[in-house]
Amino acid sequence: MSDRLPETDSATSGPTAFDERLSVPVWWYLLALGMGVLLGAQIHMGYPGLRSWIGYVTMVPLCLGVLWWMGRSRTVVRGGAGGGTLVSNGRTVPLSAVGVTDTVARGDKQAAMGPDLDPTAYVLHRAWIGPLVRVEITDPSVGEPYWVLSSRRPEELRGAIAAQQQAPTG
Repeated sequence: MSDRLPETDSATSGPTAFDERLSVPVWWYLLALGMGVLLGAQIHMGYPGLRSWIGYVTMVPLCLGVLWWMGRSRTVVRGGAGGGTLVSNGRTVPLSAVGVTDTVARGDKQAAMGPDLDPTAYVLHRAWIGPLVRVEITDPSVGEPYWVLSSRRPEELRGAIAAQQQAPTG
């Protein structure tokens, strides 16, 4: 589910093969709204008059803003004349440096994120998203041995990476 339009293709970045925003579930906003109202009510009880509404005015947007901030991460696979790129939360790796990709199921996340995780790996983990995609980086100049990315559509992400790697450059 994406509540934002996909990124548009441009002459410099190439066509977008995959675009996913890792937003929080919509029902969490209802919980954040309720929490903001409860926190605002606590402040409301301590002040008389107009000052009593300051808690609502500050806490409700604060709680909703935290959720928006938590769900703003994005993963994009772009094609291009010089080869494609994988962009995750602002970090970029050329697809020519990408090797094998694997899907890590929800049940295997604890091992993948715990004892099996290399401390130098790039991780974009969102707990509310089940599967992970592990992307091997074959170019040592990138700095990370692999990337671990949360994705609601892991097979589509892996397919987009594979398709852009096989696409002719030129």
